[in-house]
Amino acid sequence: MTVARPFLYWPWRMVPNGPGSVNATDQPSKASARLGVCAGNHLEAGAARAGCRPRTVLTLVANFHKETNLQVGELLSNAARRSPDATAVVAGGERFSFTQLDERCGRLAGALLAHGLRPGDRVGILFYNTPRFVESYFACVRAGLVATPVNFRLVGPEMAYILEDSGAKALLYGRDFAATIAEIAADLPGVQFMVTPQPDGSTQALDYQTFLESGRNLPCDPAVGEGHPCQLMYTSGTTGRPKGAVLTHSNILWNLHNTIWGREDRDGQVSIIVGPLFHTAALNNHLTIQVALGGTSVLIRRFEPELLLKVIEQERATVISGAPTMYNLLLQHPQAQDYDLSSITKCTLGSAKLATQIKRRLIDFFPNITGLYDVYGCTECSPCITILKQADSLRKNGSVGRALPFLTARVVDSEDRPLPPGEVGELVCKGPNVMAGYHNNPQATRQTLVNGWFHTGDLARVDEEGFFYIVDRSKDMIVSGGENIYPREIEEVLFSHPAVADAAVVGVPDPLWGESVLAFVAVKAGQRLSEEEVTAFCKKRLASYKKPRQVRFLPEIPRNPSGKVLKYKLREMG
Repeated sequence: MTVARPFLYWPWRMVPNGPGSVNATDQPSKASARLGVCAGNHLEAGAARAGCRPRTVLTLVANFHKETNLQVGELLSNAARRSPDATAVVAGGERFSFTQLDERCGRLAGALLAHGLRPGDRVGILFYNTPRFVESYFACVRAGLVATPVNFRLVGPEMAYILEDSGAKALLYGRDFAATIAEIAADLPGVQFMVTPQPDGSTQALDYQTFLESGRNLPCDPAVGEGHPCQLMYTSGTTGRPKGAVLTHSNILWNLHNTIWGREDRDGQVSIIVGPLFHTAALNNHLTIQVALGGTSVLIRRFEPELLLKVIEQERATVISGAPTMYNLLLQHPQAQDYDLSSITKCTLGSAKLATQIKRRLIDFFPNITGLYDVYGCTECSPCITILKQADSLRKNGSVGRALPFLTARVVDSEDRPLPPGEVGELVCKGPNVMAGYHNNPQATRQTLVNGWFHTGDLARVDEEGFFYIVDRSKDMIVSGGENIYPREIEEVLFSHPAVADAAVVGVPDPLWGESVLAFVAVKAGQRLSEEEVTAFCKKRLASYKKPRQVRFLPEIPRNPSGKVLKYKLREMG
């Protein structure tokens, strides 16, 4: 009998925990041992437990895991062999087949190595959602270089910090950022060369197309495999400097399988990618999945409701992904009914929850969906931890879903002891998708990875069926008079007020209660709102100890470039 080699690099951890096994042990049980050691058996069992068909995952394994040492670049190479003429990437007026994309990435990889880079070197990538980002990324991973995407919303000194901290030896960037790069170039002594389309002379950058064409088409480096760094992804930094999470090729591949199961993705999808590719969600959940399954990635440079509606109709898109703001703006668009949206069969949601009534409106808006896929994760987990499937979207709204098959998640107390269903504690997880650590930051790594468990910093509870509910960030919890108060609960009430455009809640010192609730509110244009009205609105919907004791109005709530609220600034205002 021929037995397939064990899947990836943790043979005994291949056995899925199943969506309800939130406290699975690290050692194989007799039941799991009976599942066998071949990859197919493990994956088929995992797919069955996850409630989806195993065919897609098993096909993926057959195509991409024939060799012992795997790397992410093989996803594109295999797609080019399987579907050479299929459309891989669409952006504006540009279209590339898998064959074209694979060749361009191979030549760019060759050029990078010809200019003195070696496997393990970091390369900064600074583009909007364009084919140049995709080419730069897959060229890096093919050559064994560590792709280091830079958030294009940052200002010059912030970009310089990431490039310096990462030790980037090269930078590939878009023309839109030429002025910013020219300002900080002198602060980047470690960057040996830069590449940009049609350089304007403000830096010594090489021309992108000429550089690419100079390279020899290289295959994936066989010496680079699962355990090697693939991405250096910088967190958004709500409390200080961003940290670089080191994600290996194996991390990305495990996340790929988990996410395909959770989102029930299929071959040949046409997915619109709205989120910026410097985020792990857009890069690893959206782009990488489409490449792995031979689907089309339609890149949107900047979200505009009407543009997105047009692209859905023109490209007959089947998948869109976004945050609540995107979906709300689509619903509010006055000409939305003029577009044919019947091709959409999958909507995924990240970053925050949607009210049940909004989900119901979206089901009417997109006639061929029955719910949404709520995805929860973080940069350090590549990023997926849990997914609420479409079938449970309304029944379990408010939940972020069950733990994905190839990881273990649980809720623990302050001593890292597992808590029973219903009790609130910190959500921790463990699995092969979890980062290797933070780049050049062993202290932060030790604080976050404890005995192999990644501490998310999110307060959560889990129900009897294994569905997780995020309550709040642990550092944001307010303790008033001995009662635990979760700002997110209050913020959701504030958001439900028709005159509130944005809101955030923090705790401030109180001589009697220890802490009290301070709410910051941004009012919609043309609306008026008083502190008394806000307090009265909350009083009807929250327990007395939860309602804001103070309300302050701001033109806008301070957020970082990734859109996260900077609560430390609000506390300073308090």
